[in-house]
Amino acid sequence: MNTKPFPAATLQLADAPARRLIWIFSAVVFTAVVVLNRVQLPAPEGLDVHVFARVNAVLNSLVSLLLLAGLFTAKAGNWTAHRTSMLGAMALSVLFLVSYILHHLFAGDTPFGGTGTIKVVYYLILFTHIVLAGLSLPFILFTAYRGLKAEHPAHRKLAKRVWPVWFYVSVSGVVVYLFISPYYGG
Repeated sequence: MNTKPFPAATLQLADAPARRLIWIFSAVVFTAVVVLNRVQLPAPEGLDVHVFARVNAVLNSLVSLLLLAGLFTAKAGNWTAHRTSMLGAMALSVLFLVSYILHHLFAGDTPFGGTGTIKVVYYLILFTHIVLAGLSLPFILFTAYRGLKAEHPAHRKLAKRVWPVWFYVSVSGVVVYLFISPYYGG
């Protein structure tokens, strides 16, 4: 049973501007990813363009661990550790986004070289990963917003639905990397 008091609000922002900011930020991120995925720049001399993919896999792994820590600390009622874990997961997700964009700017797309069942499995995981990653951002931000405003019942209600999706996206990102990395050239 959670016996520790909930933390006080650390965010003082009215709902209407917060909603507007969350939707605008989410739309900008989504648009940037879609547009920049279609642009490729020449890589600086000597740069291993796939270093960003490896960084992405590490960041996604760390996000997954922080999400688990956030879940367990919430269940234990350790709200300070919960907040730290979840804000850490959000910060690493921002770093992931920057690294993801850099990887696709310099490396472009890598075709999957597997065949048969493994190809179907790869594309099924990739498709669900992309769709859920694209759709989950505003809900992750709304969940964090409710927590930072100390609106704990609303935060908990959202988190019960959003956390599993975010966890799936972070874990499936690592799985996608493990599937595709053997097909990176050079």
